[in-house]
Amino acid sequence: MALIVQKYGGTSVAGAERIRNVARRVVDTQKRGNDVVVVVSAMAGVTDQLVALAHEISPSPDPREYDMLVSTGEQQTIALLAMAIQGLGVRARSFTSAQVKVYTDDDHARARIHRIDTSRIREELAAGGIVVLPGFQGVTDDGDITTLGRGGSDTSAVAVAAALGADVCEILTDVTGVFTSDPRVVPNARKLARISYDEMLEMASLGSKVLQIRSVKFGKQFRVPIHVRSTFSEEEGTWVVPESEIMERLVVSGVTYNRAEAKVTIFGVPDVPGIAAKIFGPLSESGIVVDMIVQNVSTQGHTDMTFTVARGDMKRALALVESVGRELGAAGVKPDSGIAKISVVGLGMKDHAGVAGKMFKVLSDHAINIQMINTSEIKISVVIDEKFTELACRALHDAFELGGVGAEAEEA
Repeated sequence: MALIVQKYGGTSVAGAERIRNVARRVVDTQKRGNDVVVVVSAMAGVTDQLVALAHEISPSPDPREYDMLVSTGEQQTIALLAMAIQGLGVRARSFTSAQVKVYTDDDHARARIHRIDTSRIREELAAGGIVVLPGFQGVTDDGDITTLGRGGSDTSAVAVAAALGADVCEILTDVTGVFTSDPRVVPNARKLARISYDEMLEMASLGSKVLQIRSVKFGKQFRVPIHVRSTFSEEEGTWVVPESEIMERLVVSGVTYNRAEAKVTIFGVPDVPGIAAKIFGPLSESGIVVDMIVQNVSTQGHTDMTFTVARGDMKRALALVESVGRELGAAGVKPDSGIAKISVVGLGMKDHAGVAGKMFKVLSDHAINIQMINTSEIKISVVIDEKFTELACRALHDAFELGGVGAEAEEA
């Protein structure tokens, strides 16, 4: 008998019929001899409606009350799913995160899970029941409801699986697995049978929306096998596993893109020690995450500095940098929201030379200018003009032979 944690996203539970479909799938999993814990998101669109309502009432909602409100979407779903399972003649109980004690810190809207009391879950499983839990939320030591941030249900599911020592955490969604690129942009993108935690971490951080990055970190830390698959078919999906379980390393496993970033350049700042701290300190204090940074060679004691942030943070970042720029006597500040970040990711890059050169040549051959470059052991990212996003992804995907028979054979 295996212990399986299944997570169903908002599109999987978007309405009564889809909830009944999930109930049938959950019951079938139990009937195959497994203990089952289910983690669900709010129905598609519900959280967005609650967020909009909160901002209609208050331009700056109180964080505690905001979490109290938006967490109710998942509470609806867990009750409805438990009812649907019961309707199939199977015992099921829904519990809020406060009832099973999913403890988090008190950083509302982006809380982090500290520990999970699994006693109530285990009691219900021992009684032959299916446990239905809400994703996306937790509770502080003082009993206040918290939420984990958008996409937090993935993190909830993997954290529950880790706490229970589950055999697998299935992330069931509206896609059949993790692909070598976005199939909407690259039509011949291929589903990967397996991908390492590190590769998945890079892809999640670089724009792939299949898994939330914190869920992959939990999986890696606690060695929880994660199976990404479709709610709407029995097709095998993609397994996210330790690097040691990847039999063959593709040089490049995937091509990702991110259109949700913006670039800010501050011109003519003094090239002296401490300048970077003065520029980026206020951004950090305001909770703005800086991604890529490039500093030009100093000319006559002055330099230019360019960095990228999430596009939604650009206005705040611009205001802060303009203020710092005035203090430093900078020549000017220029924002640019028309960029995209394109990345290639692969374990095989650790011991294969020439990936960067090949990537740059492919972009050059298609007259795509590179504005910024960032690398790690298993990824190379570049910033380009946003209008070339699709062209760059398709060209790189073809150049690294990710969609053809050759790529499949190399992985097999």
